[in-house]
Amino acid sequence: MKNYTDILLKPTSTIKEALQIIDSGAMKIALVIDKDEKLLGTLTDGDIRRGLLNNLSLDDSIESVIFKTPTVCNVEDTKEDILKVAIERKLYQVPIVDNEGKLVGIEEMDELLKPSVRMNKVVLMVGGLGTRLRPLTENIPKPMLKVGNKPILETIILNFKKYGFTNIILSVSYKSEIIEEYFKDGREFGVNIEYIHETKRMGTAGALSLMREKLNEPFFVMNGDLLTNINFEHMMEYHLSNKAIATMGVREYDFQVPYGVVNVDGENILSIEEKPVHSFFVSGGVYVLESKVLEFIPNDEFYDMPTLFEKVIENKMKSVSFPIREYWLDIGRLEEFEKANNEFIEVFNA
Repeated sequence: MKNYTDILLKPTSTIKEALQIIDSGAMKIALVIDKDEKLLGTLTDGDIRRGLLNNLSLDDSIESVIFKTPTVCNVEDTKEDILKVAIERKLYQVPIVDNEGKLVGIEEMDELLKPSVRMNKVVLMVGGLGTRLRPLTENIPKPMLKVGNKPILETIILNFKKYGFTNIILSVSYKSEIIEEYFKDGREFGVNIEYIHETKRMGTAGALSLMREKLNEPFFVMNGDLLTNINFEHMMEYHLSNKAIATMGVREYDFQVPYGVVNVDGENILSIEEKPVHSFFVSGGVYVLESKVLEFIPNDEFYDMPTLFEKVIENKMKSVSFPIREYWLDIGRLEEFEKANNEFIEVFNA
């Protein structure tokens, strides 16, 4: 997304100030936000001209000419979603907001149509044994199981490539030769692939200690058994705009108690809730991390991602959650593997 800090206005800004921003910027638009950085509206040259025709002066406030119902997209929307909106409504720019209406960026049609390349590394953890998927994984690593017409890992890599993230590190172990023979250096898939070999179980974060020198910029870590169509570009921008040290993709999980729940105070019954539903956020298995977190990971030892986040929190560093509202499926069991195959064409070939 484009840097938008130079095109921001307050509702108390003058028309003269607005014209200076619109005329000097390549985007030809200004974004109006409140003190909490929530988007109040947009302003274009046409909006100002209509105001001047209604006898406003250059020193008047822009408040009466703000377009207060602009078309926006959510930070979780895919590139395709944003393009569709822009094309349908004949827009050259689309502001991007989070779930609270806070401005996080602006997308331009020209940029959306242009293939982008990002230098940030993507670390994919693909060394697991896949024991819960046996007998399917007796002769093949889980990430190489086919969902749709291709291995799970290929779908993951191509999704990252779609958003410009082409520098891939695969942390391999179980039957790694099958993965390496299929992907080689990644050239056939339009990406660059390096391999790190785990010689023992290292958890969901421990293998990062084997690649410290390769991770100098903010980087992704993702489990190699996930199918999702997250907008990875937006997740990275969300991480950067929040100035976070660690960002965790989280998924809402609902659990329904199968009985009537009785709330008591001592022997007294206060109320009865019939089969209540409790909602939680659970880790989605995809993260964006700053290289600074690597100092918390011990060398060549088992270390899990929850422990890393606990360490970040303990050291009063900023960690944030990125809600995953897009398609997401953890393929850990046979029923989830079957579900993924049933849904793949609709979700990924739509």
